[in-house]
Amino acid sequence: MYWIIIGVLALVIVFLTVKLIYVRRAADEISQGLKERSEIDTNTLIGISSGDKKMRTLASAVNAELKKLRAERLRFQRGDTEIKNAITNISHDLRTPLTAIFGYLDLLEREEMSETQNRYIGIIRNRSELLRQLTEELFRYSVVLTADNGLACEPVNINAVLEESAAAFYTALGERHIVPEIEIPENAVVRNLDGAALARVFSNLLSNAIKYSGGDLKIVLTEAGEIIFSNAANDLSEIQVGRLFDRFYTVEAARKSTGLGLAIARTLIERMGGSITAEYENNRLSISIIFPE
Repeated sequence: MYWIIIGVLALVIVFLTVKLIYVRRAADEISQGLKERSEIDTNTLIGISSGDKKMRTLASAVNAELKKLRAERLRFQRGDTEIKNAITNISHDLRTPLTAIFGYLDLLEREEMSETQNRYIGIIRNRSELLRQLTEELFRYSVVLTADNGLACEPVNINAVLEESAAAFYTALGERHIVPEIEIPENAVVRNLDGAALARVFSNLLSNAIKYSGGDLKIVLTEAGEIIFSNAANDLSEIQVGRLFDRFYTVEAARKSTGLGLAIARTLIERMGGSITAEYENNRLSISIIFPE
């Protein structure tokens, strides 16, 4: 009798052990399947080899949630595409009436007018020029968003691109009485990047410095592939610094900007495999870009 009980217990232990193995295998299959389908956009569902009723019910529940997640993702993608197309169309459509406005302004300025009329015409031209600049910036941003990641990456000398970008802004910096301090290593820092996109990034950062600098600008390029733009910037808060790369965000609403320059820079940098961050310490704003080897 004693041996019979031991035998029954042994069979129960073997049965439960086998059951546990199959349950664990099914759990691993569900876990792995969920991970793969979260990383890859696919319509396939999770399948398990176990015949356990509870585990198959769990797999069905996970598949049901996956279907909901895919539906939400698809809805978001469609909405995002519609917004991008709308931005592109609106910015494009604004160009035609703006061109007409400048044409009529040119004609008006040829006529004899009083001093007051000339002053009003000047105000209209200044506001129209601002609107044109903002429209062009919005159009460039929409082009960046709708591009199919089509960056032509190749070995690029960051030193040369940075020097050319800084030279192009020499006059604009001088108008703000900003004499940039630039530190560039003698050895070429080469990374696999899109040269035109990198130049646009530097251009946007230099434009940002001109608008918001407290009177100075320091640019440092390290041999490790880090580029730092720093300048005095009084009265910034941590919230403002944290939102600098958000699209349409500006530190001061009255500034002549759409708040898209840094958002475009971040998008291009991330597409080239880099990263961009902002820090604020001792009334100095530092924007750091890193392109790892």
